[in-house]
Amino acid sequence: MFNTKLPTLNELPTSRQLLRSTVIAVAVAAALLVTVVMPSEYVIDPTGVGRVLGLTQMGEMKEILAEEAAADAAVQPVTAPAVQAPVPAQLAPQEQVAAAPVAEPVAEPQPALKSDEVTVTLKPGEASEIKLEMLDKSTVSYEWTANGAPVNHDTHGEPYNGPKGYYHSYSKAKQVKGDKGELTAIFDGTHGWFWRNRSNSDVTITLKTKGEYLSVKRVI
Repeated sequence: MFNTKLPTLNELPTSRQLLRSTVIAVAVAAALLVTVVMPSEYVIDPTGVGRVLGLTQMGEMKEILAEEAAADAAVQPVTAPAVQAPVPAQLAPQEQVAAAPVAEPVAEPQPALKSDEVTVTLKPGEASEIKLEMLDKSTVSYEWTANGAPVNHDTHGEPYNGPKGYYHSYSKAKQVKGDKGELTAIFDGTHGWFWRNRSNSDVTITLKTKGEYLSVKRVI
């Protein structure tokens, strides 16, 4: 048996009060969505409040970390399969083997000493890649600088006709404004630099190269 007193009709909220409470709840939810959830989760800040509170920067960092993790997973080095040496066939004692014709040696292109200066401008979130065509053991001196915000970079190379997805990384770093040194190719192929602008402003990158290479081109 319950002794709780039931509310009277006068104590119950009116339809107008219920409607007003519903409108207030919807307005509060919408405000939280625009000022908190959208900046922190989707980097969408139409009011500017999210950036003042630091929520937009938190959302941008989430996106950067997710993209970098996906990029690192997508470009993991693939080891080329080992090639087993063929076993020479045994010949009968008196079997005569005809001498194979000697092929004339084909002259390979020799790298000439070159020097170039290339400039690229990256908008926020944009990437670029410049490659040198180099032969095995060729050496190039290089220096690049970023005018503006720091950038992420990866110096790497891919061999001619190598396995799909295979590359060799020489060096890489995040949020740096320049790099210089010598790059010695460990195989015939393309070798160079990849940059990505993770800042909110344009960045101009100037690359200077000098050494033994066949050509230079902007891939991206």
